[in-house]
Amino acid sequence: MSNRTESYLVGLVGDGVMPSLTPHMHEREGDVQGLRYLYRPIDLLELGLPGESVGHLLQSARSLGFNGLNITHPCKQLVLQHLDEVSPDALRLGAVNTVVIEDGRFIGHNTDFSGFGAALASGLPGAKLDRVVQLGAGGAGSAVAYALLTAGVKALDLVDVDTARGTAKAEELAGFFPDSTVTPRTTAELPQLLPLADGLVHCTPVGMAAHPGVPLDLDLLEARHWVADIVYRPIDTELVRGARARGCDVLDGGRMAVGQAADAFRIFTGLTADADRMRSHFLELVAAEEVAA
Repeated sequence: MSNRTESYLVGLVGDGVMPSLTPHMHEREGDVQGLRYLYRPIDLLELGLPGESVGHLLQSARSLGFNGLNITHPCKQLVLQHLDEVSPDALRLGAVNTVVIEDGRFIGHNTDFSGFGAALASGLPGAKLDRVVQLGAGGAGSAVAYALLTAGVKALDLVDVDTARGTAKAEELAGFFPDSTVTPRTTAELPQLLPLADGLVHCTPVGMAAHPGVPLDLDLLEARHWVADIVYRPIDTELVRGARARGCDVLDGGRMAVGQAADAFRIFTGLTADADRMRSHFLELVAAEEVAA
């Protein structure tokens, strides 16, 4: 357990991270817990650096006394070769988004999957997990699918516009979770899949401010379905609003964002973050953004 008199210096490495809400969430939680906690974005685009520079940035962070770094696009895979140790789940996922620096060593974790798992448990307690349809099998989708299977989903229908990617990911996940069935699917199969499903998880960019719209025909949703979105800008995507209007239990994308931040805070400090408090702050930040826009 960390000493509360310590100070913490943390960073976020990736492309276009200056607008990220993660630093604000971490610093506010540190303030409330009485820590000296400083979290700085390290934007590769602003610095004119390629993703391959992540190894050099890790070494610099160690030299400058950082406690750790969060890692985002395009470095989550690139960082692996520079680490001394990687958690088993992050190794399976082939992606690291949190690196803690301990005794000069770099130790990698993945809080994308654990963050979604925590979001699912807290935001949709008791959700039926016999069969789930997931849209999107990219980087974030891989972590979410892993979280769903870890949570006990028995049959996962993995829908991706890139058939080869979806098939490869389904085969990989099936190997990790032999007691579950993971099947690659196409969007054309959705009308047949949704009537059999308990829930729907959305992991594509559709619904983001820059990509408005919905990822499927909302009329396929029934009130008995639960629906989870990982898009959080805006927090109430067209999918979230449409699902609510049809009586579905809904998990908005902010839940995963808070979950992964809370897990990273614990890894960096050894202290448990108050996820409900972090979510309240997160919603304040998103509301302020929407007013400003």
